[in-house]
Amino acid sequence: MLEIKKTYVTDSKKHPFAVQIDIQTFGKIEQLLEDYALGQYIEENDPSELLSVSEAKKFYKSLGHNNL
Repeated sequence: MLEIKKTYVTDSKKHPFAVQIDIQTFGKIEQLLEDYALGQYIEENDPSELLSVSEAKKFYKSLGHNNL
């Protein structure tokens, strides 16, 4: 598990209203969220929509990418 070192920001009555984290930790959290979202997107894909290699090449060329 990712250890998050945080600093609480408080108001004049010492009630916390925000949290500060260092930029490296923020970057790790951001990457974890993106990876999770991508994983969810992949899981939601319908396997019946898979293309064969020749179908994929044809589709790719139809997008204007003729490097195949």
